Amino acid sequence: MEFLAQYGLIGLFIGSFLAATVVPFSADVLLIGMLAAGANPTATIIVATTGNWLGGITSYGIGRAGKWEWIEKLRVSRESLEKQQKRIERFGAPIALLTWVPFIGDVFAVALGFYRVKFVPAMLWMLVGKAARFICWYLIWYAI
Repeated sequence: MEFLAQYGLIGLFIGSFLAATVVPFSADVLLIGMLAAGANPTATIIVATTGNWLGGITSYGIGRAGKWEWIEKLRVSRESLEKQQKRIERFGAPIALLTWVPFIGDVFAVALGFYRVKFVPAMLWMLVGKAARFICWYLIWYAI
């Protein structure tokens, strides 16, 4: 993370992007580090949100490229996939709000793509969720 921190907003963008893919990484720590270093809060939130959102779109794309046969080779039953698909279809694109949640958020993004949830609504919900996440972190940092 120190490597990314030394590159300022570009490092924040890269770190936020990676954190929204299957790479285990914390964009929150980078955001707080940037704020603590005196970075402009608005620019920091916009850069972190944009990088994280584009990483989420990438995860959606990975899911979209997936095939049922590939998942079944991982010994996941078709019944399990169909059950999950019904849940995704029941809630639809607003599930993308949850893509900000550490660890499981990436799974939601991949699942949204895999189950072919409409792209534009899912990406708008994802953007709202990710922006809210970073705004909340800023408010917590500011309050302290």
